[in-house]
Amino acid sequence: MQIWHSSKKFSKMGACFIFALAATSALASYSPAEWLNFKAPVAGKPNPIGNYTNGCLIGGEKVPFNGVGYQVVRQEKNRYYAHPEMLQYLQNLGKKLHAAHLPAMLISDVAMPAGGRFVDGHHSHQMGLDVDIWFRMGKLTAKEAYHSTGLANLMANPTTKKMTSDWTNQQETLLKLAASDPHVARIFVNPLIKVHLCQTVKGDRQWLHKIRPWYGHNSHFHVRLSCPKGAQYCHNQAAIPVGDGCDQSLYAWLKPKPKPTKPGKPKPVVIPPPPPLCQLLLDEQAKKIEQLKKNP
Repeated sequence: MQIWHSSKKFSKMGACFIFALAATSALASYSPAEWLNFKAPVAGKPNPIGNYTNGCLIGGEKVPFNGVGYQVVRQEKNRYYAHPEMLQYLQNLGKKLHAAHLPAMLISDVAMPAGGRFVDGHHSHQMGLDVDIWFRMGKLTAKEAYHSTGLANLMANPTTKKMTSDWTNQQETLLKLAASDPHVARIFVNPLIKVHLCQTVKGDRQWLHKIRPWYGHNSHFHVRLSCPKGAQYCHNQAAIPVGDGCDQSLYAWLKPKPKPTKPGKPKPVVIPPPPPLCQLLLDEQAKKIEQLKKNP
């Protein structure tokens, strides 16, 4: 079965049939671990499919481990595959840092070879349009870049609710350069970091609009690109509200969460089935694996 053809669109009847077939397969069984079966990108015209928290990637590209102004870390995870627009974004950002005489940025998780849901950690990073970039700057040794656990620097201390001494103007400049690219939809940082930026950034503050608060993200920031033009199966997130985000809605993130009056049972985690086209990728890969077992 040919899953994707770059020069033709599915007919309405054909698309409905394929979607129904894949949906039936997805309901039968689905495990995020199935995405680990892809050891290389899926060949084809680059296409992000689904949305940021439930999707996959056709035509992804490997991010080279070292480039001008950047280095890939956590290489052991095999999460360094990107949509071509993300790869171009990272390479351009690295060159801007180099031109500004700043240390190299450290690129962490992007996506798996075919995208899809990670078995641990993130719920997003599924279409090759999300990337984590460490706040720590400067290249590591080859050994450290491969196995990087514990090497990131904490910028916002969740206990003291204060910025750490590792935060400098370099981190602010890195965020500003990262947010200034028109392909960027939003950047997630710890709420404490957003508050600090709101209180300290002088002059041009337009880029603060894209800096959004989210829990965690105190040793790295998360860049999300918009869906590329012409990507008909890619769904963008809702637009960011107008303004720089330095209003009362930001400070609500710092308020302690109310304790439940009665401890209840934890809700089971419900993993949605992948989009139909993504399920077709999984089915085809499973068939290939079975064939290899029969004919090694």
